Amino acid sequence: MCIFDYHRRKTCVVDIGGTPLGSDYPVRLQSMTSTSTMDTVGSVEQIKRICAAGASYVRLTAQGVREAENIGRIGEELRHRGIEVPLIADIHFNPRAAFAAAKVVQKVRINPGNFVDPGRTFRQLSYTDEEYASEIKKIEDTLVPFLQLCRENGTAIRIGVNHGSLSDRIMSRYGDTPAGMVESAMEFLRVCVAHEFFEVVISIKASNTVIMVETVRRLVKAMDAEDMKFPLHLGVTEAGDGEDGRIKSAVGIGTLLAEGIGDTVRVSLSEEPECEIPVAATLVDYIARRANAPAINGVAIDGYCHEAPERIGSVAVTNIGGENPPIVIVNGYSDAIAADYCYFPDGIVPDEVGYGRAIVPRWLWTETRGVFPCYGYDEKEYIAGDCAAVKFLQTDASIPVEEYCGLLINHPETVVVMGSGHLNMPGEIQAAVHALRCSGVVNPVILSASYGENPEMVTVQSSADMGTMLLNGLRDGIWINAVQMDTVAVDRLSFGILQAARLRITRTEFISCPGCGRTLFDLQSTVRNVKAATSHLKGLKIGIMGCIVNGPGEMADADYGYVGAAAGHVSLYKGKRCVEKNIPEKDAIAHLIALIKSSGDWTDS
Repeated sequence: MCIFDYHRRKTCVVDIGGTPLGSDYPVRLQSMTSTSTMDTVGSVEQIKRICAAGASYVRLTAQGVREAENIGRIGEELRHRGIEVPLIADIHFNPRAAFAAAKVVQKVRINPGNFVDPGRTFRQLSYTDEEYASEIKKIEDTLVPFLQLCRENGTAIRIGVNHGSLSDRIMSRYGDTPAGMVESAMEFLRVCVAHEFFEVVISIKASNTVIMVETVRRLVKAMDAEDMKFPLHLGVTEAGDGEDGRIKSAVGIGTLLAEGIGDTVRVSLSEEPECEIPVAATLVDYIARRANAPAINGVAIDGYCHEAPERIGSVAVTNIGGENPPIVIVNGYSDAIAADYCYFPDGIVPDEVGYGRAIVPRWLWTETRGVFPCYGYDEKEYIAGDCAAVKFLQTDASIPVEEYCGLLINHPETVVVMGSGHLNMPGEIQAAVHALRCSGVVNPVILSASYGENPEMVTVQSSADMGTMLLNGLRDGIWINAVQMDTVAVDRLSFGILQAARLRITRTEFISCPGCGRTLFDLQSTVRNVKAATSHLKGLKIGIMGCIVNGPGEMADADYGYVGAAAGHVSLYKGKRCVEKNIPEKDAIAHLIALIKSSGDWTDS
């Protein structure tokens, strides 16, 4: 089986309230309420909107037993209104709430990081092997009665690992690593398998797309090694809002869907929950088309690591390839863009663009069959009369590399622009680049794709396509052609994709949660206000978290954090260290600015 081809991963089927998940069933869409779980009417109305948008499941937070029990009343009211959507209870820290929820909902999500182990305090713990085995036994002692209750009530479970809430026990032995996240899930899965409970879905999430993708891949590998076929829930946590939230979600989720991994999807946006469903639907439907794509025959280069691919090497041509960060090419020019190169199809270059940044048709040779040396092409014509700083050769991934690799080997100063018309465009381009490297070609390769859809769809589709190839090691540059978007919009989208893939940081990154019944302030207005105050701080990562559950952990990847501490109060973090507690919400942004200034990270523009 070619690793660049699309094949849906086969799983066991988990029935969730009559809506089965996994195997050959469609990838299901879901969201989570942001209302208080004790607000029955408000929750019902929000769930109605989520379902109308196309969700198959809806999740609600259950901090305690009373919230868990009230989900049952919400379910009754929904059924009274003719809405049969399965409900999922989200549990943190409180096994008693999980036991209560299992009697009234269709699925219960538990977090291995805090279901048995105490809440994370970032303490370094030391265990002998015997002591560690005793801790594992505690998992079984707590989990087995819960599984039995779920079995009796026909309730499925989700084992949901978050990068931000690994236990101190796991952190002490494995560190804050993909290996630790995988082991956290596998400890619970082994108990489920040993006691023949298979109504299980797994999620393993992070706000960092690189960590999220690598960890899910490693989890699949670990499950395969132990003959486990559980379905997977995909999501990028704390993705943010607006365009950036959509880009980050599509990069992470799309990369995994592209290789057939994933059975249900939640796009986490700091917006109204029903806004998440159309984004998820666009992404899932786009990738699903590849089931009908012609097969791709490709072989990976020696040493390629699928779980955590390194950059596919290339020679440097000026600022492209080699160890340079990925470059961006756009069509046209504007004073507001940051693109490295601008293409002018009419060959007329504005004076302000400058030599070396412009690309014109004479410097962009388009490959068609019959133009290369083996078909009588005059190579002298290729190099004659060209004063361009960089020379680009545009080709298509469907053309056998044998037809032009000789030219590229002879001209390592040439940059390849690689496109594809294949239904599985990222797969065909990846196969072609690996074939070039296997043939000894080390020229840089720019990833090129064209889109004719509306801007919202282009954002999701291009982020999934480019994100897949970038995370899989093709990191010399990208060129997005979008007929319904102007140059400035494409420029911003391109750099957003590179930032979401953690390859080129050009603006502030906001790690903000989607909100739920635990949120302790108005999340959406807070995100807007924090962004307005800090979005000019290029390169900083700022976390905005509604509560303490995942806040400090997810913000271990952030420079600063703004976290709900109590109703109307906020705590501020530098990294994962709390530096100010319980600040009145009205003063919190001013205190955040003061913290950033005192740390030397503030600029005025």
